[in-house]
Amino acid sequence: MTATDSPWLDLETYYAGAYWSARREAPEDCGRRTARLLELLAPCDPFLAHWYKPTRSLKDARKFPLMPPDMPTLTEMFRRGVNREKGKPVIEQLGFSVAFGNGGGAYDSADLSILCGCYSEAVPNSCVLSLPTLGRSPNAERVISAPVLTEAVRSMALAMDPDWAVAMSDAYRSLEIKDNNTSPWVGWLTYFSRQRGTVPPLPAPVRIEPVEDKGTLILLTPERFTVANPEHVALARRVRELLTRAGLINSR
Repeated sequence: MTATDSPWLDLETYYAGAYWSARREAPEDCGRRTARLLELLAPCDPFLAHWYKPTRSLKDARKFPLMPPDMPTLTEMFRRGVNREKGKPVIEQLGFSVAFGNGGGAYDSADLSILCGCYSEAVPNSCVLSLPTLGRSPNAERVISAPVLTEAVRSMALAMDPDWAVAMSDAYRSLEIKDNNTSPWVGWLTYFSRQRGTVPPLPAPVRIEPVEDKGTLILLTPERFTVANPEHVALARRVRELLTRAGLINSR
């Protein structure tokens, strides 16, 4: 499948996500991690500096700010976010799920969806940041940029301590899954915990930088990565090949 065959091409939306394996944590631990994440995201861009407790309407949401990070509220959100089948007991090993946003409108919002405290080997923990839509949001052009997303992924790495993280378009993720169906995915930005191994030398214009003592962040290109650019796609696939050889990505 080529980039131009992608059904996502006309809707190339972007997101950042962090993922980690089984790690049992209490609601307080999840709330603490999320509070730190919100603190770290705030300086990345004003668009990521305001968050609100989920409510039935956008108008009501702005009455319940989560910033500065409200630990009791965040902890209670996770405590209420237990996973269960309707009418059945809580499935403790599936941890806690929460979702909330920055109060933006259609196409001009950021949302965080977090699954934390899961210790099932079948379901990974995750923290996913959805981003505004290019061409439909006055903030998207600024936010969906290498400087902002570098800091956003770095924030996820420091706060959530994931095995890996990525910032990429949904369009390229669809190509990754179609062509490889293995994780981690290689995106515009990709982070690896140091426990996964050492990142090898990578071809220009790729930039590699440490994230404190946690791991390594890889930026493929300083310009916006898009599946419409065949050079971007070729670079990502070359980097995936090198990372797979180095043992950082699972081979089939």
